[in-house]
Amino acid sequence: MIQRRTLLKSSAAVALGAPGLSGLAQQAVTLKFHTFMAPQSNVWLTMHKPWMEQVEKASGGRIKFEGYPAMQLGGTPVQLYDQARDGVVDIVWTLPGNTAGRFPRIEVFELPFMMNNAEATSKAYWEYVQTVATDEFKDTQVIALHVHGPGMFHTKDKQIRKADDLKGMKLRGPTRQITKMLGYVGATPVGMPLPQIPDALSKGVIDGCVIPWEVVPSVKVHELTKYHSEFDPAGGALYTTTFVMAMNRNKYASLAPDLKKIIDDHSGMATSAWLGKTQQGNDPVGRKSAEDRKNTIYTIPPADAQEFKRKARLVEVEWMEDMNKRGHDGKKLLETARALIEKHGKAAPAPAKKA
Repeated sequence: MIQRRTLLKSSAAVALGAPGLSGLAQQAVTLKFHTFMAPQSNVWLTMHKPWMEQVEKASGGRIKFEGYPAMQLGGTPVQLYDQARDGVVDIVWTLPGNTAGRFPRIEVFELPFMMNNAEATSKAYWEYVQTVATDEFKDTQVIALHVHGPGMFHTKDKQIRKADDLKGMKLRGPTRQITKMLGYVGATPVGMPLPQIPDALSKGVIDGCVIPWEVVPSVKVHELTKYHSEFDPAGGALYTTTFVMAMNRNKYASLAPDLKKIIDDHSGMATSAWLGKTQQGNDPVGRKSAEDRKNTIYTIPPADAQEFKRKARLVEVEWMEDMNKRGHDGKKLLETARALIEKHGKAAPAPAKKA
């Protein structure tokens, strides 16, 4: 009995006598980061891992990450956003477009020939959500919103030079707006998540796909296709895809104030722009992988891009009509997105010289 009483007293003394120690233990946190990207992908190696490392360093190691690429924690890419919402994981990086029609207002950035460059369009995407689509991601704490570099065609047996070349070809598209666009420009669209592309190409389920150069090596598209058709930048980019990096709201709210600030400091427009710029910055690496295999790369000139634009215009019209039916002003949302892309795409004015 004496021994038990002594142990109880000792335990109470430790608990009462070291509140600072207990507080420090509570402030340290480990966050699970989950995504569908492969561990060897440029996105994982040059975007996700560096972001996690920056946060860890800024927190003095009090925020640590467990990174899980390639859906290592289970589920499918389509379920990632809900995994963050429901607290299955703490942070995800995913395509909102994986769940067709769930985030309709941001689809404006995926409309054909909308984007100019990924850095500027990512800034526009962030500002757009903060100003005219604040409830689009209300179920999570949004860390960043960005897009990739110009999307383009990659095909197995036939070079795409003009819109008519797409007739009868089965092409993979990533989101509902882009698969719609593929249908209108003449292809047979097949929607599927990125990780399914290699198997679909090798089995002949699809004849090609649309992805940016940057993603090509991670899904072996340079090995599984022979032809690549990009658009001359002067004629505009065929499309881009929107991404979201999002955190579970309860996990964010549970952080100590100073740790919350570190997450905030690594969120927002600057982080979105950095992610977009980094992703597009990896395009030359992907292009080189095709060059090294002696694949054929064709650049569609602005004059021929006009026919793609004309046919794809219906996607824009339908999106505006869909927004109107949902109680939004589709035309105004489109104009807002375009104005923001133009605003962020312009170089900052030089500082005035002192007299």
